[in-house]
Amino acid sequence: MLEFKLVTRPVDVKVTEVANVEGQTVMSGKMFGVAVFKDGRIAVKDFVNSSDLLKGSGPMFGYSTYTFDDGSSITARYAGAIKDGKAKGEYTILSGTGTYANATGTGGFESVQSGFKGAFLYDGRFIVKTP
Repeated sequence: MLEFKLVTRPVDVKVTEVANVEGQTVMSGKMFGVAVFKDGRIAVKDFVNSSDLLKGSGPMFGYSTYTFDDGSSITARYAGAIKDGKAKGEYTILSGTGTYANATGTGGFESVQSGFKGAFLYDGRFIVKTP
């Protein structure tokens, strides 16, 4: 299992308020993050995220690519929810390159309280299978 800490921030995000539904927003956009793995490796995370939130809670999904310093990568789809200001989701690994060529597997993440302004902290994990 690959365990990591992840810090993310929005890069180009659009939030649209839904007409005639108080507190309903739809958000979509590009995000960026840095993951520090338990084994000491670091990966950058480029991803797109979409959410459908009523007063800050609701479903979200997206697609992430984690790229390691050696050029290897893991691409995964995630789906989850935001509730009471906390995010939690599950990964499905779609593909990989280099060390993770033809990877499959699963994983997950959950948000962690932090003092970061404009950025978010998560605990994450991947269970990677390679041929």
